Amino acid sequence: MRKTLTALALAASMAAGPALADLVFPDLSYRTGPYAAGGIPFSDGYRDYFTMVNERDGGIGGVPARVIECETGYNTEKGVECYEATKGEGALIYQPLSTGITYQLIPKVSADGIPLHTMGYGRTSAKNGEVFEWVFNYPANYWDAASVAIKYLLDENGGDLSDSKITLLYHNSAYGKEPIRTLESLAEKHGYELTTIAVDHPGQEQKSQWLQIRRERPDYVIMWGWGVMNQVAIQEAANIRFPMENFIGNWWAGAEHDVTPAGAAADGYKSLNMNRIADYPVFADIRTHVIDKGLAAGDGSNVGKVLYTRGMYAAMLAVEAAKTAQEIHGTDQIDAAMMRDGMEALEMTAAKMEALGAPGIGPEFGVTCSNHGGSGGGIVQQWDASAGEWTALTDYIAPDDEILQPLIEEDSMAFAAENDIDLRCNES
Repeated sequence: MRKTLTALALAASMAAGPALADLVFPDLSYRTGPYAAGGIPFSDGYRDYFTMVNERDGGIGGVPARVIECETGYNTEKGVECYEATKGEGALIYQPLSTGITYQLIPKVSADGIPLHTMGYGRTSAKNGEVFEWVFNYPANYWDAASVAIKYLLDENGGDLSDSKITLLYHNSAYGKEPIRTLESLAEKHGYELTTIAVDHPGQEQKSQWLQIRRERPDYVIMWGWGVMNQVAIQEAANIRFPMENFIGNWWAGAEHDVTPAGAAADGYKSLNMNRIADYPVFADIRTHVIDKGLAAGDGSNVGKVLYTRGMYAAMLAVEAAKTAQEIHGTDQIDAAMMRDGMEALEMTAAKMEALGAPGIGPEFGVTCSNHGGSGGGIVQQWDASAGEWTALTDYIAPDDEILQPLIEEDSMAFAAENDIDLRCNES
């Protein structure tokens, strides 16, 4: 009798098949602290997209996605603690939304074999996949952003910036310092005069910086800001009557909450963006399958805003990389190493973005073994205060790879030498 029951139990378990483990995507969020205004909508978009994929599609390849949120407060030490606390859950990819955390995680993910995606931030030279096997920063990086800003200004000035004065107002951190070398190299090429002015964390006090700007009277100010720093800078610019159309933020200084506190005074302010803002069809699916069901990460008010859209876009890229990994390896149950392969083979075409309900949300790009950074294109957008919306002024502007590629090569090869890393990739 006992043998019969055991045989029946075994047969039942074999018929049911193995239980599928969730595909785990940690969210190193920051919903508290001085940078929460940016962290909240990004995490809402990130989480809601995965929830929609579960509710609408039954998961990724039939396997549910599970998002583990861990609060970092935009603090590097807490970010590392979150990584250590979640990596054992079967984490497939990390997106820390912090350059400081990124720099600390690069050696850790490389040792642990877990991919790191720093979309438009982090260590720029990680674009070189020959050195950084586990790190990706597509569709664009900080040096791309600096180059796109200068190319836009060149176009605005008939291709000549030789008599121009440009000031970089930057967050005094690893994040804010990233574009300095690029802007210096571009200044040598194009002849503009570059001044750099630091703003200490969190950026609430900028009186002296803007007095310096008023005294030096640059033609343009480029801002590498985040959080409350952006709001304060835009208000201070208005206070000294700096022309808003000559004030350009990077893509972390161009969200709605950056400009609305200044009201009408912010009208005309410009910023870069790595993704377009539109009423995409995918938002209707998110409302139907997530918000209307009471499953949203937030209250639903951020849907369609700049950073919500970017968080959703980050999740979309992760899901498409996971699907690619499933196809490559012929299994729905992928691990972190397989996920890395999917990220390195990811292609985002116009047709794919349209099929996903987000036509033109980002530039077309393909990832390869040696290029982990994508195409590097960015748009310039402008704030219309009366309409309360951003208007795209350009299509995607390609960066100046003639300047950037040697800088990426130099920095990445120095990292390889310091860390005894053998180069990879044998692409023809």
